[in-house]
Amino acid sequence: MQVAIPLYRRFTALDAVGPYTVMAFAPGCTVTFVAAEPGPVTDDRGSLTLQATAGYADLPRPDVVIVPGGAGTFDALHDQALVDWIAEAHAHTRWTTSVCSGSLLLGAAGLLRGTKATTHWAILDMLAQYGAEPVSERVVTQGKIVTAAGVSAGIDMALTLLAGAIDVETAQAVQLAIEYDPQPPFNAGSPKTAPKGLAERTLALLT
Repeated sequence: MQVAIPLYRRFTALDAVGPYTVMAFAPGCTVTFVAAEPGPVTDDRGSLTLQATAGYADLPRPDVVIVPGGAGTFDALHDQALVDWIAEAHAHTRWTTSVCSGSLLLGAAGLLRGTKATTHWAILDMLAQYGAEPVSERVVTQGKIVTAAGVSAGIDMALTLLAGAIDVETAQAVQLAIEYDPQPPFNAGSPKTAPKGLAERTLALLT
């Protein structure tokens, strides 16, 4: 199973690396970071660079596409090469997926019309402009389109994807292999549970 993760300037590292780690552990999966051209791509914190080892033209028909989000998503929405690659690859994928604001790129590619979808809570309402029905859930599956909420939800999405693509036992084995057993120190991971006023402070961290 060939998995492609497109990178673009100022993506969020965990959006890409979380699903990469899950899928790379799975037997029979080959995960490739792609970009317009092979080479280094720097994340939205400015201090981590991943290497795209293939260009879009090198991998036109992956089995799985995982589109990360990040502060650079809004610029990437105008990257026609990226948006076209997502749309064209989707015609051949078994699964087309996104993490966080990466769902906006699925929307720009015309893939979310009439579907339920999710993304980071701060921009959830923006999905409606692409004809999607915004849903405040961790992972949303609509046919072969799977969208995940913000950042860390990409790990949940990838495990969900793995269960569907291979089987539940494999997904469980990978979960154990990476010891994914979340026990956060605070109950502040959702605007529904975060302390009053924290959401406003958090928005400043997202730019």
